[in-house]
Amino acid sequence: MPLPWKKWIIQYAMMAAVLFVLLAGVQYLKGKSIDYSIEFGVLWALITSTIFLATRTYYFKKNIACQVCNDLPTEKESE
Repeated sequence: MPLPWKKWIIQYAMMAAVLFVLLAGVQYLKGKSIDYSIEFGVLWALITSTIFLATRTYYFKKNIACQVCNDLPTEKESE
């Protein structure tokens, strides 16, 4: 079964965008400069999203079922 890269890239982009807005917004509300807030948001959104994508790839290759990811077929579907 090939890796569902298209699905994962779309999810990665959406997650990175949401994390960026959330993290940068929190830093800005804490009184940090807008430049620092944007830099912080971009950096940590990419780090967090990359770890998530790497974990999903590892689980998929090892055939470890993930109820949240729902990338592997269930036993009922494969029969």
